Amino acid sequence: MNTPNKLTLIRILLVPLMLIIYLINIPGNILGIPLYTIIIDLIFIIGSITDKVDGYLARKNNQVTSFGKFLDPIADKILVVSAMLILVEMGNLPAWIPIIIITREFAVSGYRSIAIEKKGEVIAANKWGKLKTVTQMIAIILAFLDTNPFGTIFTKTLPGFEFIINLLVTIFMIVCVIATVFSGYEYLKGGKELLKD
Repeated sequence: MNTPNKLTLIRILLVPLMLIIYLINIPGNILGIPLYTIIIDLIFIIGSITDKVDGYLARKNNQVTSFGKFLDPIADKILVVSAMLILVEMGNLPAWIPIIIITREFAVSGYRSIAIEKKGEVIAANKWGKLKTVTQMIAIILAFLDTNPFGTIFTKTLPGFEFIINLLVTIFMIVCVIATVFSGYEYLKGGKELLKD
């Protein structure tokens, strides 16, 4: 197994580690942020970095494999959805956000499968999809550092640092959801011919 594929597998294995850290609920805090959420955040950041590194190495060293093409996008989705579900469980994120994102992922994955089957082509991410990925990663990273639920700034006055973090999480999550909806729409609109029969 080549290095890019190993990194992809590591990204999947980081998910149960995140869950274990959450369930253990390590006591203590740093600057008022629970220690266990900081550790989960660091694990998520490492997972996000492996996503960029494995793709780069696979292309650079000509190590693109069918296994990697299959597993890489699945590993990404497992990491992101797991992080979001932990945030929902913590009470930091409303469930409707991951529901929209998961629905879009199923729809786009199905569409891509049909495109491969009928045309033999892999559909690249559109500009909305790229925006969704970037804002999603930033929003999740910040959400683990946020000690208040999503959108608290609209209902409660928060002190300086807490206000800034909550504001950023809220903005990035909203942009992420908008980009998610538009990217899903663009994929499905572009694939009307594939879905006719």
